[in-house]
Amino acid sequence: MIQLTSPHFDNTYVKLPEQFYAHQKPTPVSAPQLIRVNHALAAQLGISTEWLASAQGLQILAGNDIAPGSEPIATAYAGHQFGGWNPRLGDGRAVLLGEIIGTDGKRYDLQLKGAGRTPFARGGDGRSPLGPVLREYVVSEAMAALGVPTSRSLAAVATGEQVMRESPQPGGILTRVSSSHIRIGTFQYFDGIGDVEGVRALADHVIARHYPESAKAARPYVALLQSVIAKQAELIAQWQQLGFIHGVMNTDNMLVSGETIDYGPCAFMDEYDANTVFSSIDRGGRYAYANQPAIGQWNLAWLARVLLPLLDPDEDAAIEAAQQAIDGYVTLYHSAYNELMAKKLGLNRNSEASVILIAELLELMAAAQADYTLTFRRLAEIASPHLGFESVADIFELPDNLALWAEKWRALLAREETTAVQRQEQMLALNPAFIARNHLVEEVIRKAVDENDLRPFHQLVERLGAPCDFQLADAHYARPPAAEQRVLNTFCGT
Repeated sequence: MIQLTSPHFDNTYVKLPEQFYAHQKPTPVSAPQLIRVNHALAAQLGISTEWLASAQGLQILAGNDIAPGSEPIATAYAGHQFGGWNPRLGDGRAVLLGEIIGTDGKRYDLQLKGAGRTPFARGGDGRSPLGPVLREYVVSEAMAALGVPTSRSLAAVATGEQVMRESPQPGGILTRVSSSHIRIGTFQYFDGIGDVEGVRALADHVIARHYPESAKAARPYVALLQSVIAKQAELIAQWQQLGFIHGVMNTDNMLVSGETIDYGPCAFMDEYDANTVFSSIDRGGRYAYANQPAIGQWNLAWLARVLLPLLDPDEDAAIEAAQQAIDGYVTLYHSAYNELMAKKLGLNRNSEASVILIAELLELMAAAQADYTLTFRRLAEIASPHLGFESVADIFELPDNLALWAEKWRALLAREETTAVQRQEQMLALNPAFIARNHLVEEVIRKAVDENDLRPFHQLVERLGAPCDFQLADAHYARPPAAEQRVLNTFCGT
């Protein structure tokens, strides 16, 4: 007999003061159907996939029932949205079921996204169309496979109900997992209502949960700020080296744990253009690819401002500590980015020469409108004599304007202590052939929504689970979009 294991909750956020959240049960749905369960993630969390797929599991994933030990809440937060201040946002369509300790000993939040109205719904219906649920499942799991810190998708459920947007659409619920859902905007909420002790309680909670080493520092809250800044610098460097555009880098969408969250109007670039914008609501290009590093610092500056009363009893000393931490972001980001980009090119020694080489490559790629992902993948393939792997050369070749640049690249490679084979192995492991290309994501959504065909969705998720393992049989997942396939605008699901 199979032992079905449901989540064992160990909740800490509900022990914080009552202004941090509202008790909120999910709103039941009429005819839920399970779309997909993430078996690998379930195993990491110590949750039985058999239980998740059972009748009881489905009812809980759909919000129709509450698991033992779950204490459902909607959390409060504020935020700057496209630079404008909103003092009260909160979980308008998400319910945090609780926290569990995974088999790795780490703590995780389980949240239902699209689970109905909450006190923070701001007039919305609290639901999610199925399309955005599938998009977040695909892209978040693709990011996890690429090694990017991210929220994860444990399960997707169709509600059996219609959601009204521009037209009626089938509804869905995503079970989202992250180390926590505490945002820069969560800190801003308490600052906005003048609750310094609320800020302190939240900071203490974050230190205990995410940065326990900060508690041992001479100035724990300064150490906390520095730790969050370092995490965000590393995260955004990861986005940039993959050509990923978040699309909505509001302060309420930046987790202090340093994980990517909210895959609404996000996308990966096809051809390289630093000014690329996909989000339909980002009309001014505030969150364009090239702007993401600076926006990260801007967001973190607001966190530093909120923490000022905790950093030092002396106001001038607090401001100086905050300014030093924020100024340090630039060095941290560039160090992380330059190291990642150098390694993508097989260079283990990040140097002034490698920085110049990378800048020249990107300039040439932009001029040639070269595909970002496949340019790096093809460079990995030619870094050493062919070793028998299947090549992307059948679907993509390097533009002619890289010929002289490639000579300088090879000259720099020759100074490396590693062998050509070792360098190539590193490059093949760091440069994916498969990314969640926007036209592919849209295709599987259309199939699911318009034709009730979920097979393409499942196939895409599986293929993106091994992004660096190129096989010619799957070449259509790696090929850039044809002109008629290009998707230039992405949309938020609210």
